[in-house]
Amino acid sequence: MTHSQESDETTATTPAEPVTENAPVDGTTAAAPVPAPAAVPAPSPSPAAFAARPKSPAPAAVPATSAPAVPAVDLTEAAKFGRAEEDGHVFLILDGEEFPVGQYPGASKDEALSYFVRKFDDIVAQLALLEQRVEAKAPTTDMNKTVAHLREQLGERTSVGDVNAALARVDALEQSIKELAAAERAAHDAARTVELAAREAIVAEAEAIAAGDPATIQWKVSSARMNELFESWKQAQKSGMRLGRATEEGLWKRFRSARTVFDRHRRAYFSQLDNNNAAAKSAKEALIAEAEELASSTEWGWAAGEYRRLMDQWKGSPRASRKDDDALWARFRGAQDKFFAARQAANSALDEEFSANLVVKEALIAEAQALLPVTDLNAAKKALQNIRDRWEEAGKVPRADMQRVEAGLRKVEDAVRAADEDNWRRSDPEAKARTSSALSQLEATIAGLREDLAKAEKAGDARKVAKATEALAARELWLEQVQKAAADFS
Repeated sequence: MTHSQESDETTATTPAEPVTENAPVDGTTAAAPVPAPAAVPAPSPSPAAFAARPKSPAPAAVPATSAPAVPAVDLTEAAKFGRAEEDGHVFLILDGEEFPVGQYPGASKDEALSYFVRKFDDIVAQLALLEQRVEAKAPTTDMNKTVAHLREQLGERTSVGDVNAALARVDALEQSIKELAAAERAAHDAARTVELAAREAIVAEAEAIAAGDPATIQWKVSSARMNELFESWKQAQKSGMRLGRATEEGLWKRFRSARTVFDRHRRAYFSQLDNNNAAAKSAKEALIAEAEELASSTEWGWAAGEYRRLMDQWKGSPRASRKDDDALWARFRGAQDKFFAARQAANSALDEEFSANLVVKEALIAEAQALLPVTDLNAAKKALQNIRDRWEEAGKVPRADMQRVEAGLRKVEDAVRAADEDNWRRSDPEAKARTSSALSQLEATIAGLREDLAKAEKAGDARKVAKATEALAARELWLEQVQKAAADFS
């Protein structure tokens, strides 16, 4: 109920009241008293009850007998806080003082007092309703406005009741509302902190993704994650707590900047990747062209070497896209396969032709092996030369047997060569002379060491005995080896 509505109710009659010239007047007295009618009007309903009734465009007069029952007023209790005079004037008793609250002419003193008590009850009802809202921890948005209105109503002195008790309740309410508002602010701040942290986490992750090295980023995974972050941001904007325009704009600018950087890096990466793929594809197509030209070559050795060179270049070339690279490799490998298949076919034909040569060379190997061990060096050398001549005349053998047969003849050649070198070593006059000289020197040295040993033993010099014994043992070992070498020359 607003102040203007309350004033209207205190200065005007209600539809339920008999229309008289002497309506209740708050705080004033009628200018010219009018005699009251013979019939006493029924008690009027309270302003709250009146306000709750549905309004009609033109209310009709209601008979006195149909007026609703008015809640009984405890006049004894009411007398503690107010009094009424015979002319309908009513006074509020507050802190020992009386304050005129209004006049209800044409009614008894009890009716006049009851009217203004019910006005106070309406104020108390509003007060109780507000207390219930505070107890239920309802939002405090308009509670301070309601408290101010209650104070204003109690301060206007237009009702009768325990104003001080009501003001005390208002004071208590005001303090409770402050505490409730503080709790609301704390909860709001906590929720805002959580919301701010969630938004900042979205922004920080987006910035971390955007700051990644474009060469190592997994673009498919990162792009999907960036889209998820954007959806999370939109959902937070739609249903999350407001953070304030400045804060939200600052976070949005950071998030938008991270997305812009990420998109720019992604476009640049794939543009460069396309360029690299084109360059790699061009380089490998050039290698394929060379390989396809070599595919029909019959210069088997030279062409095989060229294919090895092309393969090394292929391995060193950058990769194109997987699809292109697989197709290019299939073409390159196809050219190689064509060449090597032709070479294999040619080798197979040669192997069939050389099979007869293999039989001849295996017989020559058996003949050469019969020369071992070498007992007559000159005869062995002459026979081996004859075998070599026939070996060359026999011609080529199949490739699969070439290494085996060559190794068989080489083994005999190595044995004959070793026998020849041994014979030369035995007959070398210079080596023989050197051996004889060394033998003479060692024998003289050993004779001297034996004399030194005998002298040391006779003198009892243990140190010299040990030294002479060690030197003598070493020289005797050398003498044994030189004697064996000398025996080889005999």
